Amino acid sequence: MSHDLDPQRPWLDALKWDADGLIPAITQEVGSGRVLTLAYMNRESLAETLRCGRAVYWSRSRQRFWRKGEESGHAQLIRDIRTDCDGDALLLFVEQQGGIACHTGRESCFFYRLEGERWLAVDPVLKDPKDIYQK
Repeated sequence: MSHDLDPQRPWLDALKWDADGLIPAITQEVGSGRVLTLAYMNRESLAETLRCGRAVYWSRSRQRFWRKGEESGHAQLIRDIRTDCDGDALLLFVEQQGGIACHTGRESCFFYRLEGERWLAVDPVLKDPKDIYQK
């Protein structure tokens, strides 16, 4: 039995959703190639992403759509969407508005590096989160 994606099925049905109806979505900046985030999408958020051309994730903690940039202004404009051979993960190539993807004010959420047996923040804060989220 093959575990590969079946491209003959309708696009949303071809994907392998987890037990909660979610699929992981890795987001990469199209210009630099830098990995920005790992988030989750459900069928509706992925369909909305395709419809509006901006990344819309499913917030597991808030149990609602998370329209990237809705509060910060740092939207992610979709340039390409791919899935892996199994259809169980997504890769979004985006143009990151404002150059900041992380709620900490950094370019990427992947800013901790393992140094020996400790995690050290190695990327600078580009903008104070208090200045980004003024609510």
